[in-house]
Amino acid sequence: MRLTTGALAGLGLMLTTLMPAQVAAEAKIYPYHGANYCPAGYQPIVISGVICCGQPNQHMSYQQVMAHPVAKKKHRVKKHHVRSARPSCQPGTKGCASY
Repeated sequence: MRLTTGALAGLGLMLTTLMPAQVAAEAKIYPYHGANYCPAGYQPIVISGVICCGQPNQHMSYQQVMAHPVAKKKHRVKKHHVRSARPSCQPGTKGCASY
């Protein structure tokens, strides 16, 4: 019983030490190329699809990033052979049953 409690406590400590690094990751702020109605020193930016004023930390605009061609994953089409429930031979020939 104590071994599982210790293992869970260790796992919890590991997750709490890794979580702040993931939360502290900087958000991608893209420049928005449009009319500039922002105060001096700021320009239009896009954060999570919302346009506001600020300083971008990405060199490409959001539209350019989304328009970038990405190779689609190719999947193989499997050929299925359809088999009939009825026999394909004429009745009365050897090996066929009469249904």
